[in-house]
Amino acid sequence: MKSFRRLLVTVIVCMAVITVAANLILIHNNEGDKGRPYRVEAERIAYDIEHGKEIDLSGYKYVKEVVKLETLNDLSSGDSDHMVKVINGEIYLFDYTVSADSLNDKELVVVNICLGIVFVFLLLILLYIRHRIIKPFNRMTELPAELAKGNITAPIEAEKNKYFGDYIWGMNLLREKLAKDRQQDLESKKNNKSLILSLSHDIKTPLGIIELNSKALERGLYDNDKEKKDRIAGVINEKCTEIKSYVDQIIKASKDDVLELDVNNKEFYLSEVINSIKSVYLDKLELLQTKFSIGAYSDCMLKGDPDRAVEVIQNLLENAIKYGDGKEVSITFSREENSQLISVVNTGCTLKDTELPHIFDSFWRGSNTGANAGSGLGLYICRQLMNRMGGEIFAEIKDGTMIVTTVFPMA
Repeated sequence: MKSFRRLLVTVIVCMAVITVAANLILIHNNEGDKGRPYRVEAERIAYDIEHGKEIDLSGYKYVKEVVKLETLNDLSSGDSDHMVKVINGEIYLFDYTVSADSLNDKELVVVNICLGIVFVFLLLILLYIRHRIIKPFNRMTELPAELAKGNITAPIEAEKNKYFGDYIWGMNLLREKLAKDRQQDLESKKNNKSLILSLSHDIKTPLGIIELNSKALERGLYDNDKEKKDRIAGVINEKCTEIKSYVDQIIKASKDDVLELDVNNKEFYLSEVINSIKSVYLDKLELLQTKFSIGAYSDCMLKGDPDRAVEVIQNLLENAIKYGDGKEVSITFSREENSQLISVVNTGCTLKDTELPHIFDSFWRGSNTGANAGSGLGLYICRQLMNRMGGEIFAEIKDGTMIVTTVFPMA
């Protein structure tokens, strides 16, 4: 707001300087011959007389009569405006009229009115901007920080203007998404905690039986009874299997999909996805000095979520950039039956063939990741999204080139 006040003061000062300068220029012009046009006409007529030209006053607006005098005593003292000039040694009287508009008073008034209108118009625009844009924006500057702090319970009041309606709507969507994610996170933690407590309790029973029987065997209580000894060994083996099943449940729970991947399936054009990719990666890969090409394709209608489709292709491109050699990345297209295949290809693949079947597993990272940071969820999420859109995704390695292909159903 302080910056706006400085801008307002600057505009007022500039308009004042312009107004003063315009008035000074007009006043200066009024003081010269340009401000007294009758003198200009008199000078032209005097020039014509001096050079013996015939005088025609019909073409002049201010000088009405030119009279040759014998002496200055012949000069009458009437009410008309006149001026005397000596031309070629003879005395001439110039009678002229001065109308109100011959002076620049009218010009001064007009110029000042125009400047005033412009000044008022600028002030109105600035005040409108202040009231409709700057003040509402200032009230919203703390929203992102509040959301980051976790203050997401109260909805954001919508501004009643066209400038921030979409922004407020988007921020409310973000708030609702954060609230939903927080609730899901709490539910997930609660479920995980309940599962761990339940399984921990269940494991205690077979562990107690194993402990009891193993101590009996250790003390040789059943050395003279082979049948009972074998039965006890069978019980221990059975309880070990039971514990193993509980451990498997824990491992499975840790790998379960805790991500909420909403997909809004509908029909969309292939070009929508490719144009979105172009807008980001043409410049990005050019800056990285990586050769980037998009193959020829025939635009067609696909089934799925266009936003999620863009997300999948972007994820594949990011992997191609991160784990390739940076020389070349490309997108190719092909069709099979009623499916559109989109492949992301990068050179410099160092992933082992034996690791290829695992790249879509959750939390799995290959031996080629090196020092590159990552969670091992990128390709896993891609597979989940493609499955939810009714498509598929697969990968192959050919001559050191990684090819990851998405399969979208055609409408």
